[in-house]
Amino acid sequence: MKKTYFIFSLLLVFTSCKQEPADLVIINSNTYTVNSTFEKVTAFAIKDGKFIGIGTDQEMLKRYKALKTVDAKNKTILPGLIDAHCHFYRMGLQQQKVSLEGTKSYDEVLAKIVAFQKEKKVAFITGRGWDQNDWEVKAFPTKDNLDALFPNTPVAVGRVDGHALLVNQATINLSGITKDTKVTGGEIILKNGKMTGVLIDAAMDFVKFPSTTKQEAIQGLLDAQKISFSYGLTTVDDAGLGRQTIELIDSLQKTNALKMRIYAMVSGDTQENLDYYIQKGIVKTDRLHVRSFKIYGDGALGSRGAAMRTPYADRENHFGALIYPAKRYQEIAKQIAASDYQMNTHAIGDSANTWMLKTYKEVLANTKNRRWRIEHAQIVAPEDFKNFDNILPSVQPTHATSDMNWAANRIGAKRMKGAYAFKELLNRYGKIALGTDFPVEHVNPFLTFYAATIRKDIHNYPEDGFQMENVLSREETLKGMTIWAAYANFEESEKGSIEVGKFADFVILNQNIMEIDGRKIPATKVISTFLNGERVY
Repeated sequence: MKKTYFIFSLLLVFTSCKQEPADLVIINSNTYTVNSTFEKVTAFAIKDGKFIGIGTDQEMLKRYKALKTVDAKNKTILPGLIDAHCHFYRMGLQQQKVSLEGTKSYDEVLAKIVAFQKEKKVAFITGRGWDQNDWEVKAFPTKDNLDALFPNTPVAVGRVDGHALLVNQATINLSGITKDTKVTGGEIILKNGKMTGVLIDAAMDFVKFPSTTKQEAIQGLLDAQKISFSYGLTTVDDAGLGRQTIELIDSLQKTNALKMRIYAMVSGDTQENLDYYIQKGIVKTDRLHVRSFKIYGDGALGSRGAAMRTPYADRENHFGALIYPAKRYQEIAKQIAASDYQMNTHAIGDSANTWMLKTYKEVLANTKNRRWRIEHAQIVAPEDFKNFDNILPSVQPTHATSDMNWAANRIGAKRMKGAYAFKELLNRYGKIALGTDFPVEHVNPFLTFYAATIRKDIHNYPEDGFQMENVLSREETLKGMTIWAAYANFEESEKGSIEVGKFADFVILNQNIMEIDGRKIPATKVISTFLNGERVY
């Protein structure tokens, strides 16, 4: 007996001596690795911010000597979630402005603005979030009540999609806008020949907003990070940033004040931005990646700014519009194609999708692996789906469930067959990147997961789901929020799955979204978010 005990003790010592060092070992988990075989494991090890081993509890405990071992208590673990299309910086700034999300009437919008100003007493009231489609009276609001409440204080509040702005007369006067101001790629809405205060797309560019201070910008980024980490996001694709903001992000990341990984799409609205970043080349650190341009092809469906091939069903002889002349998109695409940069174009209407797909095809000349993206790909003509064979679709599933109650009235039943067609797009390209477009939609990625897999709103409507021929499986959806989103960013070798050598980004959930009753998915909560093996939430 003593001999056996002695041999066993020697074995323990030998095993201990052979163990590799690790910073953290997670055991007793239900981990979806999202690797090439969609393998599930119970344990993994981390060292210096990267995964160094995955397998069973016994394997990890035997192989690694960890500074800390965590029992996950059989909770579900996923790779760090990636939002493939959002407005991270804008969402952060919004925390300092009036929020009009969820308002059910124009009166409620006015009440929120009054309450905000009573507390904040700002010189220029800004904010966003109203959506006339959620009101009983679904017409655009007018500025009359704003003028009465704020005759001297400028007010400019954006529609939920960011493609329409309601301003009062004080803002109009400050900005020098008249009903005769010439607009290309947008519209100044008039009623009986007078300005209503509603500006669509390019018309919003005439508004002279107060400049954002550096401190406001920093606070906005930090606020956005805090919110995003609480929902399990470890990478965000910010769709449209200027040079000044990108450089501020880089400086904050270098001091470790900002830890969020950001795939920054440079705003392609100026030739200066295009020239500067193409000449500079790709910018790549562990946390910042600049290698794409965000271009606006058209406006939004809710404000009737999306460019359609035939008139809107609910507005006679109205087609929406491209933001720029058609030739300009060809010029931009040629310049980007001659560089290493990616082109990511906002295209919602079927006309915008047709033109951008045609433009992409011509300038890329069938070259592979450029991973140029169509952002939204919301309404696609039947004959255009085939053109996604080499063009990556980047979509936001909650747009479908937010729009489903009114979209058919906008575009008609025939065009709806090619709208929000996520499965069809996936089948054409073989991958699909999923995001939220927050703050247009809620930042919560589990609403994305629910909308993609169940195709209902949070009230479980409609009972049979919305256009269920385009539902995504749970595996496809998780890939779209992790490894396929990473692929869309040229980052699949470093993130998007729990595999040896990749960044140790992962999230622990309170329930298993891959198996629970679909109706329970929206209630999913994040227990912890880890980035580089560090708990950040």
